[in-house]
Amino acid sequence: MNRRSFLGTPLAASLAAGAAAAAPAGKTPDVFELRCYTLHPGKQGTLDTYLHKALIPAARRLGLGPVGVFTDKAASPVKVYVLLVHPTGDSVVTLPARLAADSAHAKEARDYLATSASDPVYARVESSVLVGIEGMPRLARPDTARSRLLNLRIYESHNERAGRKKVEMFNKGELAIFRRVGLTPVFFGEAVAGPLMPNLTYLLVFPDEAGRKAAWDRFREDAAWKKLRAIPEYADKEIVSRITNILLTPAAYSEI
Repeated sequence: MNRRSFLGTPLAASLAAGAAAAAPAGKTPDVFELRCYTLHPGKQGTLDTYLHKALIPAARRLGLGPVGVFTDKAASPVKVYVLLVHPTGDSVVTLPARLAADSAHAKEARDYLATSASDPVYARVESSVLVGIEGMPRLARPDTARSRLLNLRIYESHNERAGRKKVEMFNKGELAIFRRVGLTPVFFGEAVAGPLMPNLTYLLVFPDEAGRKAAWDRFREDAAWKKLRAIPEYADKEIVSRITNILLTPAAYSEI
């Protein structure tokens, strides 16, 4: 068995199993690949050119997407998040080889890939693979013609049982409350590979910061939410050990 098969087969099988478990009847969930690039100073333009001109067109050719590109402007050094939406787990596993074999991608990525070890674009790329949950198996693409603010949130749990309980809480009631109060979801994904596991990661979209604050205020005061969170098995202290909250600005060329 070659190295690609050895590494790829178990991961693809794990992703397929996770997708099957998350899927409601007749709906195959999306598989999300979330990357975080920690950039070196002055290198965002180089990464933007690569993503816009090379990676996103290649993703379309290779049958995945849309691709979202977002900047965490509060981070220092700058962090750029890239969300790739895959139809299957196999698409995640085989993407590096398919990009390497794509001549158009190689041409457009030439300058980016030719950067030297003494002048790199980024420190490292941190990646997570997530599977859409039962209550929201597929990405809901926002209107990219409108101004928007994205809110990325990661809920870590102390073990797998607790992580599944938080997913259950969203499936059984919290997600419906989100939608009603204006916490508009783009995707919800349960992590199957990556750092900070186990975790549930999701992305919300708002028209602006004022809209974000107003929606969260409505959520906190919502009667159904207060009733749901009062159920002992759903108490945050029992199922959520840490929450990461990041505000993201979409790139002009972002497809999400």
